[in-house]
Amino acid sequence: MTIRLLIVDDDPLVRAGLTLMLGGAEDLEIVGEGADGREVPELVTRFAPDVVLMDIRMPHVDGLTATERLRAEPGAPEVVVLTTFHADEQVLRALRAGAAGFVLKDTPPAEIVAAVRRVAAGDPVLSPAVTRQLMSHVAGQPEQSPRSAAAGRLAELADREREVAVAVGRGLSNAEIAAELYMSVPTVKTHVSRVLAKLGLNNRVQIALLVHDAGLLTTGGDEDGRN
Repeated sequence: MTIRLLIVDDDPLVRAGLTLMLGGAEDLEIVGEGADGREVPELVTRFAPDVVLMDIRMPHVDGLTATERLRAEPGAPEVVVLTTFHADEQVLRALRAGAAGFVLKDTPPAEIVAAVRRVAAGDPVLSPAVTRQLMSHVAGQPEQSPRSAAAGRLAELADREREVAVAVGRGLSNAEIAAELYMSVPTVKTHVSRVLAKLGLNNRVQIALLVHDAGLLTTGGDEDGRN
């Protein structure tokens, strides 16, 4: 399957560099480019990308606002945020808005290609280590949902769905969740889909943030020891 990719960044050199670096991947097709978030709706309609690689800081409509607007639409493509910071507050807001993850602008091309492939396949971009870093950063955010409210939302889930949600929050892949909870990968995918539908979320990253807000993620321990 060819993954259709839209690049949105206000720096023409960055766009040219990304196009050059990513255009060589056989399964990626750069279908269009944009210089500002206000162009995103029209570009998405015109080019029907599977994934949008979106700069977060742009002069007129920033990547955060563009992501919020785009992900609110049915059938919207996945969004991967481009940033220069690991734990930037705006990145966290973009993830809450529905972005599937983020990559640093100085990330090696092969890793950016891998991130786009993962997002297109429905898997999270964030590694467990980066997920923990983000969770630690967001813990001090005054705007995060009260713990009781987050826990109340998770209480709507069946026990098995809640177990899967917590595993997603720990950054586990579908295969890792299947092995840990003794279920098949298709069953894991079904549970994840039900969690997203019941909670009105867009992707796995938002599940992780909600699980964190509910106080269900631990620091250190077994997740640090995973390979």
